[in-house]
Amino acid sequence: MSLFKLVLVSGFALIFHGLAEAQTVLNEEDWLSLPLSINPGNDTMPPSDAIVLFNGDSIDEWLDANGQKPAWKVEHGILQIVPGMGDIFSKRAFGDVQLHVEWMIPSENYGHGNSGIYLQGRYEVQIFNSYKDASKIYYNGQTGSLYKQYSPLVNASRPRGQWDVFDIIFTAPRFDKNSKLVTPAMFTVVHNGILIQYNSELKGTTTHEKTMHYEPHPLKQPLMIQDHGDTVFFRNIWIREL
Repeated sequence: MSLFKLVLVSGFALIFHGLAEAQTVLNEEDWLSLPLSINPGNDTMPPSDAIVLFNGDSIDEWLDANGQKPAWKVEHGILQIVPGMGDIFSKRAFGDVQLHVEWMIPSENYGHGNSGIYLQGRYEVQIFNSYKDASKIYYNGQTGSLYKQYSPLVNASRPRGQWDVFDIIFTAPRFDKNSKLVTPAMFTVVHNGILIQYNSELKGTTTHEKTMHYEPHPLKQPLMIQDHGDTVFFRNIWIREL
């Protein structure tokens, strides 16, 4: 074998050996990090490790924009937007979370049921009357959209007068010490048991403006529910920190 061929063959052998080594991962049994046992809950009871933000009794976990008790109604176990009374904010701040929200657009003609769930007060999962007819609004503004960034994969909306359910997995964005974005916000959303957003990476704060960008902020920020001038009902709101 010529010296050139010998060097070439030896080089390939080293490369393949390096790849084989790089792909070798220890396959060990884990007997140390025991997962916490929780009660998973059911249709009316949240998981035992969840923080309950609304259970039908009070609005004590929420504030208005002025830091006061919100003027939204609590009747018959339901939290109701009072149009014109402003957005509400959770007293607690959150980073990466699993969020469960049940909501309903009432049968009466109260507009389009326009509202939204804002993670960290900035990143919106849209609420809107999108049952069957999504043409009432641009598609990345219908129910389940990440507002004006991603349309839902499918329209899983229920009609007015029936309860819809969002289960949201949210990964908060990270910024470095110079306020530069390191990793973007990410959403996975299940609507009425149907996956409608899957690892969707936001391009910035959700906004109605033509352009979007990130504004640096602390890792943990309050949750917000939007008053957009329409009546929407809420119940069974709970959150798990991840």
